[in-house]
This record gives sequence, C-alpha cells and structure tokens, in this order.
Amino acid sequence: MTFNELNLIAPLLQALEAEGYKNPTPIQEQAIPIVLAQKDLLGCAQTGTGKTAAFALPILQLLQTAHAERAPKQIKVLILTPTRELAIQIGESFAAYGKNLRIRHTVIFGGVPQGSQVQALNRGVDILIATPGRLMDLIGQGYIKLQDIGIFVLDEADRMLDMGFIHDVKKVVAKLPLKRQTLFFSATMPPEIQKLANTILSKPEQVAVTPPATTAELVEQSVYFVDKKDKRQLLHFVLKDPAITMALVFTRTKHGADKVVKDLHKVDITAEAIHGNKSQNARQRALSNFKDGKIRVLVATDIAARGIDVDLLSHVINYEIPEVPETYVHRIGRTGRAGASGTAMSFCDQEEMQDWRNILKITGQKIPVIEGHPYPLASSGQVQINLPKNKEVVRRPNAVSGAHQQSTRRFTNSGSGNRGRS
Repeated sequence: MTFNELNLIAPLLQALEAEGYKNPTPIQEQAIPIVLAQKDLLGCAQTGTGKTAAFALPILQLLQTAHAERAPKQIKVLILTPTRELAIQIGESFAAYGKNLRIRHTVIFGGVPQGSQVQALNRGVDILIATPGRLMDLIGQGYIKLQDIGIFVLDEADRMLDMGFIHDVKKVVAKLPLKRQTLFFSATMPPEIQKLANTILSKPEQVAVTPPATTAELVEQSVYFVDKKDKRQLLHFVLKDPAITMALVFTRTKHGADKVVKDLHKVDITAEAIHGNKSQNARQRALSNFKDGKIRVLVATDIAARGIDVDLLSHVINYEIPEVPETYVHRIGRTGRAGASGTAMSFCDQEEMQDWRNILKITGQKIPVIEGHPYPLASSGQVQINLPKNKEVVRRPNAVSGAHQQSTRRFTNSGSGNRGRS
C-alpha cells in the first residue's frame, strides 16, 4: 500500500514525498482511515511504529477540510504526552507534515519559562501539544481554554501512569467537551490504563501493532556473559569499534547512568546521561547533543528513554539487563525504527541470568552469545540456560574491528541447557 491509497489530500502527500516517505507502516495503514472517519481509536503501539504520523496526518486533513484555520484563536486539537522530549518530537512531525497548510500548532512543557509559550497561545493555535503539568498550570492561569477541543489525543498512556500523571490526565479530560473524537495510544494495557480508556473513549475502533517478537526480529541481537565488576571494561572494549558512531546505553538506575558516563569520560569517550533527576533543559541538551553527533554515547534509564526518537541510531547496549522482559523490547526498539535494521548488545552477569531467561521466552529469538571476549563470566561453568527450542547453531566473525577475535553461538535445540560460554 502507498500513502496515495489512504485518501490523503495533496498537500500532505507532497509533504510526505519531501520527507522521503512512500509506504505507510502497519499502524498508519490501519489508523489513518479510522481517524479520517472521525471515530474514536484505541491504539496499542509503541514508539518506532510510525504512531505519530498515524494520528498527525489525519488530524491535519480533518482540520484542513473543515477550514478550521479560519478560526485561529480556538484550540481545536489537544495532544497530551508525558515528556518534553516526546512533545517536541510530535511538534516537529506536525511542522513537517503540515508545512503546506495554514494550520498552526505550538508545544508547551514545563522546566522552562512560560513567556514564549503564552505568547504563542495568545497569537492563536489550532493544535496544542502539551505535557500535563504545564498544561494544568496555564489552564489555571486562564491562558488555555479547552471548550472548543474537537479532537483529543492521549499519547503513551501507560507511561503517564508510570510517571504519576494519571490524576492530571483525568483533570484535563474533565475539562474537555463531551462531544469530541478521542485517540488513545498505549504501548501496554495494564488494568488501570484499560479502565481509563473505557471511561474516555466512545465505541472505539481498536488497532494493535508490533507484538514484541516482531520488533525484536528487526534488530540484530547478541549477549555477552560477563562478571558484574567487568562490565565497565567490556563497554570500553565494545566501543573500540569505530563502526559504533552512536550508542544508546541503558542502565537500571539514575546513579548507574551517571557512573557509566563518568567511566566513559575517563577513557575519552564523549557521553551524557538522561534520567529523571536531570532538569528538562539538561535532558533536552543531552538529547540534542546526541542527535547532532556532539557526543557518541547517550546513557539512559528506561523512563527517560521511552519516546526518544533518534534517526539512524544503529546501536543499543543493555549495560544492565532489565527486570521486566517487555522493557527489553522497548529498549531495543530505539534502534530498528519503522522497519530499519539495528544492533542490540546485552551485558548479562550471574545475578541477571533469570531476567535473561525471561527475555528469551518473551522474544522467542535466536540471540547469539559472544564468545572469546576479554572479560568472560568467571562462574559461567555453573550457568545453565534453557532456551526456546529450534535454535540452530550459528557462528559469525568478530564484530569488533581490530579487537580480540570473537565468535558467537546460537543455542541448540537440545533443551538440556547450554553453558553461558564454552
């Protein structure tokens, strides 16, 4: 299917062509007709699936065909998103797709002075992209009124829950007109999120895309079994590969992220951390530096990283294995975006073995073990890992240029368990 077949208007098709987009992703193919039909939508999809375009394109078309730009002082569309980074990215998407239209949007978020945001609101906008805290602040000050909202988009609903924003979301919903179109997106559907969806959606059409295994299949994955104390040296070793020009490194904790950055600086590898203890300005600066190539490594915690969209990100490194297997899928989904290929490496120590088993179960993937690296797991002789069946043995050449020769092995289908290394 092409975008031409989705009945999009010429200005949008021209913008998509300028961006180099020819074929819609599965969520775009399914969601765009639903939104254009002005139905409510419940979308179960994570970032990297093309979700933003799935709602941005039809929203722009609905506003254009309704000549909504003729009432510029009224906010007609509200898009609520959990983080500043994601809000900015959504704003950039609307700017790109709507560049041939006279529809105005603005982005508001906390952590910065509100003056320029208030000025934009006073000039009048059609589409408002907001984070919950700043939105409630400006509603309280009388700068924003929601009585003219015709379309409400709640993006990353499960992350709203994780970050403690659900009460603010409910307050915002209470101020919206009862007669509206609502688009609800969430990567996962825990009970509280399902309950929220039931209360704010009216006879929604449902779209679910990219199950975990499908996402994982787009990414070349490998695992290093390593002692916890050697992970720092292993990261330095892996980053000797000049082919890794950009790497997103995941840690479990904020303190761990800062420590990794400090260790990388000691060996002259440019890096910054992004996590919840960083100010909004510091987080945005680190992300911008990473996108612009000013730093080679961005170290992130899971909460901070979800929603990060970096073009051409080739490598994700799991410095620590996540406790929740679905989190692994979210992490590696930062590369392999929208059908592109990518590489994910994981460092697994003795204490993380059970977490790694759980990941193997949920992905059902053939994940090679890197053998022959300089920092093997000392206790690997005691490690048994039972993996999914039908995993053939595969070897491939050294993945690190000029470094210690390595081989990789996919686990066999014996079911009796294979050693972490031979």
